[in-house]
Amino acid sequence: MDISLIVATDENNGIGINGDQPAFIRADLKRFKALTTGNTIVMGRKTFEALPKGALPNRRNIVISRQNNLAPEGCEVIATPGKLEEICSPKEKVFIIGGGEIYKLFFPKATQLLVTLIHHKFDTIDTWFPEIDPQNWDIESQEGPFKDPQNELSYSYINYIRK
Repeated sequence: MDISLIVATDENNGIGINGDQPAFIRADLKRFKALTTGNTIVMGRKTFEALPKGALPNRRNIVISRQNNLAPEGCEVIATPGKLEEICSPKEKVFIIGGGEIYKLFFPKATQLLVTLIHHKFDTIDTWFPEIDPQNWDIESQEGPFKDPQNELSYSYINYIRK
């Protein structure tokens, strides 16, 4: 199973404010859709609940939750990260999409990190992405910086591969 973490962070590795992303960048959302469509996405319950329209179309949606009665439409629910290996094929491309605790659980198993780095430090961040140690990760590709026309934020795409 090929596990990639896909995330947008600020310059302090911040990824969340009160259960939501600190910023929305239209081009990044399009990139996310292009990369994950046709593949499997894995998220925590809170991340799923933050999705405006529920399960994302044209993807296998898997939610990790300890709530026994959780049965969101269009999703499979597993109780532990270990169950993922039981229900996914070895050739399956899996994208971990958050939140913070789910990223921490899968960070050691990831082979690739697809990071959108927002060149800004948000003041009220309360959730962070794990530190990317250059001793363990190489930059595979980098694009940008770009500027979002709607919110004027500058951002870059940085793809890391595990050494």
